[in-house]
Amino acid sequence: MSILGQYYELTKPRVVALLVFCAVIGMFLAVDASGQRVLPTWHAAVFGTLGIWLASASAAAFNHLIDQRIDKIMARTSHRPLATGQLTSMQVFVFAMTLGIVSMLVLVFLVNMLTAVLTFFSLIGYAVIYTAYLKRATPQNIVIGGLAGAAPPMLGWTAVTGSLHPYALQLLLIIFVWTPPHFWALAIFRVDDYSRAQVPMLPVTHGVVYTRWHILFYTILLCVVTLLPFFTGMSGLIYLFGAVILGAGFLWYAIRMLNPPDELFAMKMFNYSIVYLMVLFAFLLADHWLIDPMVQPAFRLDPVV
Repeated sequence: MSILGQYYELTKPRVVALLVFCAVIGMFLAVDASGQRVLPTWHAAVFGTLGIWLASASAAAFNHLIDQRIDKIMARTSHRPLATGQLTSMQVFVFAMTLGIVSMLVLVFLVNMLTAVLTFFSLIGYAVIYTAYLKRATPQNIVIGGLAGAAPPMLGWTAVTGSLHPYALQLLLIIFVWTPPHFWALAIFRVDDYSRAQVPMLPVTHGVVYTRWHILFYTILLCVVTLLPFFTGMSGLIYLFGAVILGAGFLWYAIRMLNPPDELFAMKMFNYSIVYLMVLFAFLLADHWLIDPMVQPAFRLDPVV
């Protein structure tokens, strides 16, 4: 791998791509104080996306730096540039800091202060609170630390409007509740890796069967939470249809996980969960721009900030 390829690998491109996708969806779901749809300006869209991407990439690079010991042990991560010695700790630190600083400069001077502040706390939440502390401190690490990873659609929203709306918080809540069943499916598949690295993931500390039940409970909660945009007036029947169908699919995987047909089923659920989130947000976006803006819902939430 070339030196540029090694640095690119530090940014966890596939994970960051999903985060940026959610942020962009948040931009195009934004409404103003009166509840009217807002089309992002090119300035907010371009620099908001750039700033959020740089911050996410910075957090990913810090994750490589902090996790280099366990990355060397786990099969899933043993190929990473820092784990293999292709890059040094100082190189990764400088790279991560540079991305983080540039992201803040972009967001502060080219977007708005609210988005910069929220993005900064999200970066610290993932890179420091989750990776450096929670990941090694409690089997509920992904539940608590998932809040940082759930922020992108909210950040995209504030990049466009400069204000925080309850609808944006609903988007955050959806990803927050989606994260545990999504990640625990992977953790079950990689339980031996996490055990060898002495990372207290739920299937390591409480067993695979216990984790499977938790996946089911959180999936049920997710199905309920994803109905909130419809019942609060954020979205309409197009989204409701998509949420119900996608939720039924997720629930089927969660129930089947209680007695899976093979060891690979956990990865099948993990892969479905990624498709689920992307399509769910696509339904939100389609509903937002296809419904008649003159038809007002019976109940609508007002802005927070």
